[in-house]
Amino acid sequence: MSRAPRPAIDIDIVVASARWKNAKSAEAILRRAVTRAAAATLSTSPAELAIVLSDDSAIRQLNRDWRGVDAATNVLSFPAARAKPSGGHLGDIILAFETIAREACNEEKQFEHHLAHLGVHGFLHLIGYDHEHDSEAEEMERTERDILRSLAIPDPYRGDPGGRPKPPKTARVKRKRAARRAAKRKA
Repeated sequence: MSRAPRPAIDIDIVVASARWKNAKSAEAILRRAVTRAAAATLSTSPAELAIVLSDDSAIRQLNRDWRGVDAATNVLSFPAARAKPSGGHLGDIILAFETIAREACNEEKQFEHHLAHLGVHGFLHLIGYDHEHDSEAEEMERTERDILRSLAIPDPYRGDPGGRPKPPKTARVKRKRAARRAAKRKA
């Protein structure tokens, strides 16, 4: 029995911040995670994307300019205007080192696992996944879990090692949105 051909994915990684001192390792982690995500979700058409290893300052500016949120975030995805999930230039993923490192520490996760998760998360946004509504969030989280499981990465939504479950992502998303709205009202 022959396997179906896997999609070719060309990943261009740009190191835009000196904070990524172990950039080669980060590049390898992201290439592996995004390649696996592409194999799980794309057709056999070739695709390409760029990943920028950035910092909180740069991502805060992008978040403010493009989303109206004056705060750093862990990952931003910018889908190409006419990208199709089946191929072509899919878009760009921007990752902020300090936020990712802080979250990994606070959530007692390995930095490498958190980075891989955010690479997969950003990739899924490029191909049309979203988490604005509960049903979308559930589908996206299920897809992330499946991809991460295939990489032997623990479920990022299972709660912390101390056994305290995280609130559902949709609840976290709603709290974040409420905080952003409150911050906008103050500005």
